[in-house]
Amino acid sequence: MRMSVEQPLWRALAGYRVLTMVYAIAVFATSYEEFARPWVAVAYFAVLCVWTLATLPLVANAAQCTKRFLAADITVALAGILLTLVADTPERIADGRPTLPTIWTAGSVLAFAIKGGWRWAAVASSLVAAANLVERGGPTRDTVHNVLLVWVAAIAIGYVVEVARASERTLARALEIEAATRERERLARDIHDSVLQVLAMVQRRGAVIGGEAAELGRLAGEQEVALRTLVSGGLVPVSRVSEDAAEGAVVRAVEEPDDDSGPLDLRALLAPHAGARVSLAEPGAPVLLPSPAARELAAAVSAALDNVRRHAGENARAWILVEDEPDAVIVTVRDDGPGIPEGRLAQAEGEGRLGVALSIRGRLRDLGGTAELVSTPGQGTEVELKVPKQRTRGQ
Repeated sequence: MRMSVEQPLWRALAGYRVLTMVYAIAVFATSYEEFARPWVAVAYFAVLCVWTLATLPLVANAAQCTKRFLAADITVALAGILLTLVADTPERIADGRPTLPTIWTAGSVLAFAIKGGWRWAAVASSLVAAANLVERGGPTRDTVHNVLLVWVAAIAIGYVVEVARASERTLARALEIEAATRERERLARDIHDSVLQVLAMVQRRGAVIGGEAAELGRLAGEQEVALRTLVSGGLVPVSRVSEDAAEGAVVRAVEEPDDDSGPLDLRALLAPHAGARVSLAEPGAPVLLPSPAARELAAAVSAALDNVRRHAGENARAWILVEDEPDAVIVTVRDDGPGIPEGRLAQAEGEGRLGVALSIRGRLRDLGGTAELVSTPGQGTEVELKVPKQRTRGQ
């Protein structure tokens, strides 16, 4: 995605240069007969008109606006100010009449400000100030006022541009970190639902069988702990980069695969879980959700049932209740196991066991939903998964 606060400033500068060029020509046309050498002014305005229109592409962005162009542009502005001494009469100059380029020179100074910040703006505005003092023959109230106005405005805009660029880089870095975190959590969920479950099963079965199988189970347990540590600590994809390009900060992030297969009936995804010890209660009508949301919700339900089998025992019963509300889909998974001791979830997450944190809550958070877990020792555990329909329609 591309972000740029300064790009509108370049577009505004291009428009400003054209409008001020027209204004300068109009001011000269209204007082043409009062000039001592009007042909000098006509020649300058011809050059100014061609230069302004020809260089519009060079003020389109920071990359096109080179140092060589800025030097030539400020030269055109300074030449116009000094040529006023040749084209106009001493009386008009002493009377404070505008220079040939009038306020067009501010556009040249602003180009310095947007390109290089407040330091470049200070240099350019100082050059314009010196040229104006030479043209007027010394400091006057009007000259000092105009010079200070251009100087302060250019430095202020240059400073704002520098702050905007720094903010864009900070935002780009934040988006990069967010994208990396989301990808790490997605991979962690997939690993938890597959590899970690298999390693945990091998460890348990090996301990029961004994002998060489016990050693295999021990190794599987060690690998499970190592993999959990890796998943919870720093599995970050590398295929994303942020940079400060000419048109603003750029963030390239890993894009999750799109699934355009249309809405799915959540009941069909949950039906395989029904069995002798798992009861499924669902509405009579289809419970439609976008495919990614339906699959993620079904995966969260599967993770909750895995927790029932692992922690409540093989003989524990579970019930799945699907509710299709007007604004949300709610799936409740309840069991009759011994419940979860207080503080056990926080302890498990600290040990790197991220089943509830990632496979359940992480999935629902990504969908804009919530996962509420209520457990009473001796009375079982209940997990309520809620996915808003308005959020999932926009996916």
